[in-house]
Amino acid sequence: MSSDAGAGATTPPSLDPGLAGLVAAQTVLSYSDGARGILWVRGYTLPELVTKFGYDGAVGVLWEGFAGTALDRDETRRRLGAGRLRAFARLPGWLDRAERRPFVEGVRLALASLPEDAAAAEILATLPVAIAALLRRRAGGEPVEPDPLRGTADDLLRMAHGEAKPAAMSDALDTYFASVIDNGLNTSAFTARVVASSGASLASAALGAYCAFTGPLHGGAPGPTLDMLDEAQASGDVRRWAERKLTEGARLMGFGHRVFRLGDPRADLLYQALERLRVTLGPSIGRLAFAAEVEQAVGDAFARLKPGRPPLRPNIEINAALLLDAVGFPRDGFMPVFAVARGAGWLAHAMEQRTVGRLIRPGSAYIGPIPADAEAAPN
Repeated sequence: MSSDAGAGATTPPSLDPGLAGLVAAQTVLSYSDGARGILWVRGYTLPELVTKFGYDGAVGVLWEGFAGTALDRDETRRRLGAGRLRAFARLPGWLDRAERRPFVEGVRLALASLPEDAAAAEILATLPVAIAALLRRRAGGEPVEPDPLRGTADDLLRMAHGEAKPAAMSDALDTYFASVIDNGLNTSAFTARVVASSGASLASAALGAYCAFTGPLHGGAPGPTLDMLDEAQASGDVRRWAERKLTEGARLMGFGHRVFRLGDPRADLLYQALERLRVTLGPSIGRLAFAAEVEQAVGDAFARLKPGRPPLRPNIEINAALLLDAVGFPRDGFMPVFAVARGAGWLAHAMEQRTVGRLIRPGSAYIGPIPADAEAAPN
């Protein structure tokens, strides 16, 4: 027999179940300061990263010294283009089994089908090829072969839609990818580091990170954000809807951030990309104005109901969802498309962790039952 759970054992007062405030790694990759609303990627501000490098160049910035040297935009684009061709050649090994599964599962199967010795560029390039192939099969068509001379965002849109899309769309998607490429030691990046610390392959680290990423509290957030906007619009009274949701304590997708409590710098970049896209596409992204109305209503209701609290600000998810919708991706594809960007960060963290050469193995505080004839656990 054993005593009641927790008898004789105590939880350290400093323990946070979400490990908030715990420093678990040293990194050169990215730095987040939520209090100041800043995010740096390897010494560059986000606006610099987006305008100077774009997504393909930003991948090279993250991977420099880990996956080679002199990884400028042209060289990284060449590697990723070659990786897409290799990923396309592997489609027969998994696509037939994946096409009838939920989208998230199909992409997971693509990553699980990678060879153990796959290099970083081949792993990352698997994501856009898998996404496009699954979308084409869903539409009743056949996968479109990659064009290795195109940039990642441009080629993904071409493969997914079966034809080249306007430059404004590929530029907007490229901005999105570069803006969200890495964000400190987020859950999926930490997962990649844990897997890599065991000596496992980069392919295993990327697969583990993707699995962590699929949760609704992490990478799975953009899709449900549009569902929330639909609910707000159907209510007929956005202000009353916002007040009711906050009174009920419901979670509002697209609002609040564990790090960027005073505003998300990535959201501004995506808003600017959406504005440029609206100039080109016009009414087809008219939801942007309604999203702004929802943001205002939620902010006003929060201020009334919770006076003295820091304002509840929109995070990146609303603008991300609007952008992905505008360039033609279905809602259940938002998370895998997000993974195209974040996959570069996962692989960078895994490669950086390899240089540390130490297994990540934290301790735990036991709060379970104590055997009747044993002394209390020395927590």
